[in-house]
Amino acid sequence: MKRVLPFLFLLLQASLHAQDIYPTHWWVGMKNPALQLMIHRDRVARENITLLPYAGVKLVRQYKAENENYLFIDLQISASARPGKLIFRIDNLQSPEAVSYKTFTYELKPRHKENGKTRVLGVNASDFIYLLMPDRFSNGDPSNDFFEDMRDTGHDRNNPFDRHGGDLKGVENHLDYLKDLGVTAVWMTPVVENDMARTLEGGTSRATYHGYAFTNQYQVDKRLGGNEAYQSLITEAHKKGMKIIQDAVYNHMGRDHFFVEDLPMKDWLNQWPAYTNTSYKDQPLVDPYAAAIDKKTAVDGWFTPFLVDLNQRNPFVATFLVQNAIWATEEFGIDGWRVDTYFYSDPVFLNKVNEALYREFPTVTVFGEVWVQSVTNSAYFCENNMAVPFKHNSQGVTDFPLYFATNDLLNQPFGWNEGANRFYQVLAQDILYKNPMRNCLFLDNHDLDRFYSVIGEDFQKYKMAINILLTQRGIPQLYYGSEILMKNFKNPSDAEVRRDFPGGWLADTVNKFTPGGRNAQENEAFNYVKALANFRKNSSAIGRGKLMQFLPKDGLYTYFRYDSKQTVMVISNTGRNTGKPDWNYFAERAGGFSKLKNVVTGEIIPLEGFDIKPKESFVFELLK
Repeated sequence: MKRVLPFLFLLLQASLHAQDIYPTHWWVGMKNPALQLMIHRDRVARENITLLPYAGVKLVRQYKAENENYLFIDLQISASARPGKLIFRIDNLQSPEAVSYKTFTYELKPRHKENGKTRVLGVNASDFIYLLMPDRFSNGDPSNDFFEDMRDTGHDRNNPFDRHGGDLKGVENHLDYLKDLGVTAVWMTPVVENDMARTLEGGTSRATYHGYAFTNQYQVDKRLGGNEAYQSLITEAHKKGMKIIQDAVYNHMGRDHFFVEDLPMKDWLNQWPAYTNTSYKDQPLVDPYAAAIDKKTAVDGWFTPFLVDLNQRNPFVATFLVQNAIWATEEFGIDGWRVDTYFYSDPVFLNKVNEALYREFPTVTVFGEVWVQSVTNSAYFCENNMAVPFKHNSQGVTDFPLYFATNDLLNQPFGWNEGANRFYQVLAQDILYKNPMRNCLFLDNHDLDRFYSVIGEDFQKYKMAINILLTQRGIPQLYYGSEILMKNFKNPSDAEVRRDFPGGWLADTVNKFTPGGRNAQENEAFNYVKALANFRKNSSAIGRGKLMQFLPKDGLYTYFRYDSKQTVMVISNTGRNTGKPDWNYFAERAGGFSKLKNVVTGEIIPLEGFDIKPKESFVFELLK
């Protein structure tokens, strides 16, 4: 593989034209009084900078980085400090061509009074998450499709690897569509600036439309509408009783980030003598017998050559990332965080950033993307009941073991360890999680084959999958377009499962955001999801209740969600023959009830005499 690192060992002296301060502003009243400012400007480390007197704020120390274009300033902000503007004096300005002043200001704002009330609410098992890629969902403002001053100006919807023009205004325009569907939370792939030159992957030139190659953590990409459009979307979502989950990327950033162009210090990144890729293996991080080199490669190896790997053991890197997470939560009022490439990050750092978020925002939710095969490895990376040397503090994870088990239930013939029995066995291992209700459940996402294709476009299986997704323990997530049967495998690339939502662009000939733009089966799918999703909004048994599952028999898999107010039964026939529930077998949960109400159709039928055909699946509320 081509060597791409040697230039990173140099501390580049870029010609700067302005002073950048990170975080861009801060707030009084934070529980942690410490704040570290990073100043990025030509030769700033040569200067003497003094904080003019400000009640309740103290300049504790300054750090000169290896690269003289960076200076770090530690402040202490007491509980008595009031909002206002700090004034810093520069006694020996070194770059008059870059700045024409000898003082600069830094704003301290009041914290938002609605945190935990109408914003930063967190997500829980009563929510229903809708995952979308802003660039592929809807173009609400064609004027921001491209900018000549950005590294990549490509914008061609006919090219699956270009940007297509979807933006945050397009998402805001369709909040009512999502609310009608029953969605209560929106998770978008990253909205942070990706001012990246095109990458070369698999011999193809590609844009970073997916958002995972940050170049400035304090700016929302202006092709999506910028910070103002993001704030507008979140404000409108909150008005409609919906939540927003932000996608965090701590492990890496884009190679065109200013950190790479002008590296603050040599160990800002994970450096290797020659390019070293991560193994993508989580096992060494859990394995008590693992070799140190395997652990190091998993965490410190680069995700790709164009996604440079941050060294979170560097205290300045860690502080920058922690403060950015707090800044984004307070600035925009986001309700939760999904953390990308979770196990590739330094574990001590992960606990540090999570703890900082929990401390400042007790209601916020954090779940990590942990693409692993086993329940043991999945539980290891969040709060768990295992006696292990290192304890992670993430509240939950993206539940890949249950995702794989769901595919087995839907696609494998019923067997001793296969099909529904496989699903039962995986779920039975929930004893390892501290709170499995905080795990995020899914049938597919932007990195996976679309599930309607995986199940062979079988509509009966589709309904069974939706039933499981929306009634199992945990927080369900639906990938955009699944409600209208969007399909495809990742062949020849991920772009096939990231196609535009039909109707999101003015030029589209059909609009599947409306019933008239959908065919009969698409409307049936939409209405099925809608009925079940809106039922679960008011279902105490599903949102807060317990789970009891029964051993699958002859392909018939049954579980109950229940509390003191409600009992919900989910029954699926994964076998080859028509089945009849054994109500004596289910007496522990079904005893005392006489009727079944189909929560999708509203039909009420007697308990006895009910048959279920192969591939049928139902969600019933049990009635006296």
